[in-house]
Amino acid sequence: MNEHLISDLSVREQKVLEAVVRTYVETAEPAGSRSVTHRFDLGVSPATVRNTMSDLEDKGYLFRPHASAGRVPTDLAYRAFVEQFMQPASLTREEKCRLAMELDPSGASAIERLVRRATRALGLLSQELGVAAAPHLASAVLERLELVKVSSKKVLLVARVRSGVVRTVFVDLPCEVPEDTLVTLTLLLNERLTGLTLKEIRNTVAIRIRDAVPDDDPAAEEILNIFMHSGGELFGWPEAERSRIHLGQASVLASQPEFTSGERLKGLMELTEQTDLLATALGSRSHRKGIQITIGGENQDEVLSEFTLVTAEYRVGGLKGVIGVIGPTRMPYEKVCAIVEHTSALVTRILE
Repeated sequence: MNEHLISDLSVREQKVLEAVVRTYVETAEPAGSRSVTHRFDLGVSPATVRNTMSDLEDKGYLFRPHASAGRVPTDLAYRAFVEQFMQPASLTREEKCRLAMELDPSGASAIERLVRRATRALGLLSQELGVAAAPHLASAVLERLELVKVSSKKVLLVARVRSGVVRTVFVDLPCEVPEDTLVTLTLLLNERLTGLTLKEIRNTVAIRIRDAVPDDDPAAEEILNIFMHSGGELFGWPEAERSRIHLGQASVLASQPEFTSGERLKGLMELTEQTDLLATALGSRSHRKGIQITIGGENQDEVLSEFTLVTAEYRVGGLKGVIGVIGPTRMPYEKVCAIVEHTSALVTRILE
């Protein structure tokens, strides 16, 4: 916790700041002194609250969108709320049941499908934009390889990694390959490659199988040559890397007051199309302390300067992914954090 964040605030200023943030999050309207004193028992008059809000404005915690309007929290105010005032929240039994039903493991065996469903459920429950990044499969460890004969000159390479993900690739052969040769090659490739990450295999497959050609078996030699020259392609996972980012329904955000103007809504729609930007933003996050929250200008990319990201990690077979929400800085942080934390734990439990 950043204790120095509010070290310049008196006890009264801290109470008023918390009250203003909570009022604005609930109403989406600039908070006036009368509405704050009506909602919270601060033990002082509206005039005193008004003066305190003015002091908080001078210190950079609040601002007035219009001369006669109430105050609105700045990014600094939200950060102070998250660090100092936020209380642990719990999901209701109904909310937990709804998430469990949406993530029913019997219908979501594939990681991508489960994460996509979790992202959608997370957005609907939090009323923010659900977002997730699938694990980097380059770090996945190969568990088993199979070569399955499809036709006289075509085999199917089936690669299973420890996370449970399976990749299949059709390999065209220059000659017909006997069934017993495929069995021998399958055993050989498993002996040389299983237990390595896909990245290690892509970088070293030629070296690892160069001396493995069986004597007097030209068909086996042809197949191993294909592996030596095309290993990077065969053990890559380009389609999975391209679809690493999953988004929920942007419509849940479009109904929020922040996006009633055409310009803000356009910015939101453009954000959902910038998957490379989102992949970078999610991939650079550290979750050593659990939930990570970045507010407005704290985000590295200016495109995200009007948004808050709340994320947590989920794990599968030694791999790590990120799941959470994107929303306006005016966000019910306590509830959203509880939903994100519960969802990430649920996804991990199902995948394991």
